Amino acid sequence: MRGRALVIGGSVGGLFAAGLLRRAGWDVTVFERSREDLADRGAGIGTRPDLFATMAKIGIAPDPSVGVAVTSRVCLDRAGAIIAERAVPATNSAWDRVYRPLRDALPAECYRAGMPLTAFEQDGDAVTAIFADGTRERGDILIGADGFSSTVRQIVLPELEPTYAGYVAWRGVAEESRLPPEVVTGLLQRFTFCLPPQELFIALPMPDREARARAGQRRFNWVWFRLVEYSRELPLLCTDEEGRCHGTAIPPPLIRRAVVAEFREHAAQVLAPQLAQLVAATRQPLLQPIFDLEVPRVAFDRVALLGDAAFVARPHVGTGVTKAAGDAECLADALAAAPSVAAAVAEYDRARTPFGRALVAHARELGAYLRQGAAAPDPRAVLREYGAAGSLAEAVFAAAMPPASSPPGA
Repeated sequence: MRGRALVIGGSVGGLFAAGLLRRAGWDVTVFERSREDLADRGAGIGTRPDLFATMAKIGIAPDPSVGVAVTSRVCLDRAGAIIAERAVPATNSAWDRVYRPLRDALPAECYRAGMPLTAFEQDGDAVTAIFADGTRERGDILIGADGFSSTVRQIVLPELEPTYAGYVAWRGVAEESRLPPEVVTGLLQRFTFCLPPQELFIALPMPDREARARAGQRRFNWVWFRLVEYSRELPLLCTDEEGRCHGTAIPPPLIRRAVVAEFREHAAQVLAPQLAQLVAATRQPLLQPIFDLEVPRVAFDRVALLGDAAFVARPHVGTGVTKAAGDAECLADALAAAPSVAAAVAEYDRARTPFGRALVAHARELGAYLRQGAAAPDPRAVLREYGAAGSLAEAVFAAAMPPASSPPGA
């Protein structure tokens, strides 16, 4: 079965879907609401073989420079000493190093920027997408890959709202050239954790933007989870220097200087020294309130939801990009095997909805530490208390995300 696919959303999920369907002979057009180059979005990501296997199916050859190898996961105490370590070989990459090859593999005429979707219509034979400028595009299937704030999801499930997790993630990227050599040496081949009371800090190395992961050009991505009350504290964090509140998401350049100064000072007080230096060396931190969301289904006749447009799991499972790739591959396989679009979308729903639900539940379990950890100011006590239960042990010492072919607990 071949036809025309309308892909709403030009980030990695949409590009995976577009690339796979084009290889299968489909006529594909990607419609992205933003006019900006998306390569600057995102930061460090963990990778799994599934991710690179899906890229290979699109024709993107493996590139050794796409990642930085790590050999272990370590937990540091306040003084910077290693209090626990486990050998977990892995490869860390960067969001831009996955996005750019996917974007380059798609012909320019198949990608249309500045095209926000406003509505769509379905009949027995096709689906028609309607855009803000009045343009109407007709196709055989519409794929909603437009992320956390998905317009497609809002149309098919208008009553559904994301659930605030009770905490935010401060994120940043520190360039190797801005760090002392001893900090680089200590962090380079490790996935590093630090556990202040009711907080969680993670640091991982990642390659540079363009060339190889060579000395002096690498980067360190860090994520710092901190509890933030929703109705009062979060709006204050999202208020700029002019007093304007940006809701629950503020553009990084508009974060108030006093807010940045406070969290840098707090980093020096509670984090291991080498991790506090990562925070200090970061040019522009960003704020990400953590939400999760699960949909009752991902199939709506000729419309399918994919990636974060369907299920949003907290970042603890490290699965956003790989899950989007798995969703896209599952949908492409269903379209190749089924007798009709409706049958393919229904099969995609049967395969991916249970996985998405399990992943969201797994991420919630891992995130529970942030509220429970207050009673254990000594990170060794945290490891003893929650490591025995499996949640923190899995977050710190094991691969947080299960194989893409099976949901957690399978």
